[in-house]
Amino acid sequence: MSENKIYKLVEIVGTSDKSLSDAIDSGVARASKTLRNIDWFEVTELRGRVNKGRVSQYQVKIKVGFRLDE
Repeated sequence: MSENKIYKLVEIVGTSDKSLSDAIDSGVARASKTLRNIDWFEVTELRGRVNKGRVSQYQVKIKVGFRLDE
């Protein structure tokens, strides 16, 4: 019997003062505290905040996919 997996998507925004990669990591880590079975993510938007002519924050909109329990 084939094992088909069903996923649910949620959108979150991860932020970081350091980098886009860190914003992704912090968003996924936070989501994993309340969601089980996270298998993948997709970055759908990149943006940031500028303060006094310099990048002060990175922001990423992420779709997080997690498997639904049987």
